[in-house]
Amino acid sequence: MQPEAVSCRMSGAAGEAGAAGAITLEDLDSMAEEQSPSHGCSQEEEEAAAAAEQQRLLRYWQSVGRGHQVDVPRDMAEPIQQLTRNNQHQERESIPFTLVHRKEKFGEVLYEKRQYGKAKWACIKMQEEQYEQSICLGFMKLMKYICEQNSSGLYLGMTIPIVTLVHTNESHSEITRSVTVAYYLPELLQEQPPQPYDSDIIIEEWPPTVVYTRSFRGVTNEDSIMREINFLAELLESPELCLQNIFIVAGYTNPAAANRHNEIWFLQRP
Repeated sequence: MQPEAVSCRMSGAAGEAGAAGAITLEDLDSMAEEQSPSHGCSQEEEEAAAAAEQQRLLRYWQSVGRGHQVDVPRDMAEPIQQLTRNNQHQERESIPFTLVHRKEKFGEVLYEKRQYGKAKWACIKMQEEQYEQSICLGFMKLMKYICEQNSSGLYLGMTIPIVTLVHTNESHSEITRSVTVAYYLPELLQEQPPQPYDSDIIIEEWPPTVVYTRSFRGVTNEDSIMREINFLAELLESPELCLQNIFIVAGYTNPAAANRHNEIWFLQRP
């Protein structure tokens, strides 16, 4: 898994009217469940209800997006609705790996060493002013690709985690503005990935990679990411065996949750 990635997410500050500061698959689950059943409605009524649902979802995303200083354009309405509906019926596929070693102390998992196989990823590079802006805008582009804007014309299905490749400066004191948001192609699409319509999205094949990973809880921002990088570096017996300025942030669950599951990954040198 070489460099050059809410769960899919938009994470950050709170939106309008006290809305949670995140847009996640879990949020969309609950929103879709609020919809009234359309049994017994005419086709015109069903179409009107679908249009109203689409606009409601879009307005919600736009409201939360403003809290991130991110504009959610109107052309996101259909992908948002597709992701919401499909997320009700399909399980999210986890990226496969082999556990090589687990370091524990007093019953606490300090870190894991994992082997990830060769795989294809849909990747997009972003360079916004803030990390959260980059991951939000990058994910929206990937979401269009997942939601039928690809050469197959099909909904591709969600995989977890969505990963973000981050770089640190030479002094290892902060992450740089350039990040890569990446979506693992489902196993059934690995051999022949559908091509994205968006030329900014590149399908890359990452070689087999060993990673050292540690879970952490809470939000992901510039400060928390650097804190977790430094913490894991202190725990590893031989951190020099890993790449020193490229790391991965993996997100699994709702960023608005109090006990959110994230991971920081160190990449072992080839």
